[in-house]
Amino acid sequence: MGCSNCGGGGTPGGCQNNGTCSSGGCNKLEVYDWLGNMEPANGQTPYDIVEIRFKNSRKGFYRNTKNLTLHVGDVVVVEASPGKDVGVVSVVGELARIQVKKKSPGFKPVEARKIISIAEQEQIDNWIKARSLEKDAMYQARTLALNLKLGMKISDVEYQADLSKATFYYTADERVDFRQLIKDMADTFKVRIEMRQIGVRQEASRLGGIGSCGRELCCSTWLTDFRSVSTSAARYQQLSLNPQKLAGQCGKLKCCLNYELDMYLDAIKAFPKGNLKLKTDKGTAAYIKTDVFKQQMWYVYEGEMNSGLTPLHPDRVREILRLNKEGKKPHDLVDFKDIVAPKEPDYSNVVGQDDLTRFDKIFKKKKKSSGGSNRNRKRNNPNAQKNNEQNGDKQQQNKTRRNQNRNKKKPNPQSKEEKAPQGNVKNTGKKPADKQNRRKNNNNRGNSPNQNKKNETSSE
Repeated sequence: MGCSNCGGGGTPGGCQNNGTCSSGGCNKLEVYDWLGNMEPANGQTPYDIVEIRFKNSRKGFYRNTKNLTLHVGDVVVVEASPGKDVGVVSVVGELARIQVKKKSPGFKPVEARKIISIAEQEQIDNWIKARSLEKDAMYQARTLALNLKLGMKISDVEYQADLSKATFYYTADERVDFRQLIKDMADTFKVRIEMRQIGVRQEASRLGGIGSCGRELCCSTWLTDFRSVSTSAARYQQLSLNPQKLAGQCGKLKCCLNYELDMYLDAIKAFPKGNLKLKTDKGTAAYIKTDVFKQQMWYVYEGEMNSGLTPLHPDRVREILRLNKEGKKPHDLVDFKDIVAPKEPDYSNVVGQDDLTRFDKIFKKKKKSSGGSNRNRKRNNPNAQKNNEQNGDKQQQNKTRRNQNRNKKKPNPQSKEEKAPQGNVKNTGKKPADKQNRRKNNNNRGNSPNQNKKNETSSE
């Protein structure tokens, strides 16, 4: 069963990732049970403390006194003050023991609240009904706070499963007197009201969201402790002190500024101190910035800020400082600059793929030739002219054969005369002269010139 924030079937409906969030599901601060497949040793009783998850990131440790068979995802009824509450099992077994040692070192199992039973369908329906009332209650509470002109922001509401208590989470910069507000909310909602103040970081972790990096907020997925972040962390990492870029969704400095701070502090130890100035004959140079990755320190001459920065290797800077201690001054910082010739990148095709434009080229198939091209063959072959003449004669002979075959297929006028009846006097077998000339011209078109000459001689 999924939480009320799911779009159905246990998949989140807000970010539309459908179960592919970095938290592993629709629940914040989810814990992966990497000891779930391990069975306890022979004779060892299972750990009776279970971690129960409630709305958002609120969790608690409860004692399984009735030895119920519980699994991750089971909905259970637990003790509350006052009444009962419904939660979801998040961690069981030996992993729960590790979580207790890590999150609550002074936890006493005897003082822990108990798990009453596994939730029935009627109790689950009441729990879902209580969740559906939270959004309207938050808007009404904000309206009441504005009417009383209180400097507070109500960010979230959590109803208890038996509808006996409602907890309102708010943030405020100063101390707020909300006694009248509690009276007004008790008359409006007819439940017991509890006000709980949280910080802006806790507010962002409860509400969740997407950071500037494109991922889910660290505080709502895996980060549990909020350490103080100062602007010195940005200075050590050579970041511009722009509050719009350094601030997170909560309005404070981003927690991720502390992630790589230790690495930068260790790397800066290999560099000379930046408060020392370099003295040369040209003038005194002041330190500007450090590039940890390129191993360079940038200096500029005092009074010549527009002249440009000079990058120096830390060893070169130490060498100049040693000369200054001896009372010597180098001529110019450029003499100590390491000139490195720019290397052209070698884009070797290590993967073995072709260019993206390989299909744009049209490749023509070349005829295979063992002895060179056809032109060279004709030039080098002395019998090429004879072969061409012979080929021309063969083509001429083929044409004459075709014409002869056509003439054979045409009907002979003399045969018609023989077949004609004897009594028909008009059909003499002779045709007009115009038709005979046309037939001769048509025959002469398809004949070869030699055959035309023969026809002329025969006609004479």
